[in-house]
Amino acid sequence: MQKLISGCALLLSISVQANSIKEAPLVSIASHDSFFNNLAALCGKAFAGNVSVDTPSSDGFNDRLIMHVRKCTGNQLQIPFHVGDDHSRTWIITKTGSGLSLKHDHRQKNGEYDQSTMYGGHTVDAGWANVQSFPADQYSKELFARLGNPQSNSNIWQMYIYPQTFSYRMIREGREFRVDFDLTKPVTLPPVPWGYQD
Repeated sequence: MQKLISGCALLLSISVQANSIKEAPLVSIASHDSFFNNLAALCGKAFAGNVSVDTPSSDGFNDRLIMHVRKCTGNQLQIPFHVGDDHSRTWIITKTGSGLSLKHDHRQKNGEYDQSTMYGGHTVDAGWANVQSFPADQYSKELFARLGNPQSNSNIWQMYIYPQTFSYRMIREGREFRVDFDLTKPVTLPPVPWGYQD
């Protein structure tokens, strides 16, 4: 009987210890937190935008442009970027413990992943509370090479957030694309992006 009691006490002790183990913290720095929080403050709202720079000129962004800060958690923001009736794009900003990651989730109309999806980059410096840069990561470089777009290996995506304007920008040698969104005039929420649900 004594052995049984001792055994139960040991199991109880192990169980208590297991329940008291803490997960490793997700570390971050002030400039990344401030940038993330500035965007998260827009959660649940949508805004219209216009292409302000497109050099050289490209097709596909002539319809109404809307960004929607749709879903926010403590370490991830999901921001669909709607182009007219094309609801295929979602920007995903994630705290990684080593900075911030930006990914482009591209879906087909049936919700399946596009062959060109989840490309993006990761911060390599502190940035600022209002501006962060995301140079192309290794996954993206290998994806671009596989899809025959090696010129995109030098892509740097940038996001700017100020009280009246949010900007999404992509630059590389010989190419610049930028969309500016008016944060002073929220618009009607767009449809759920392809591949997502409420």
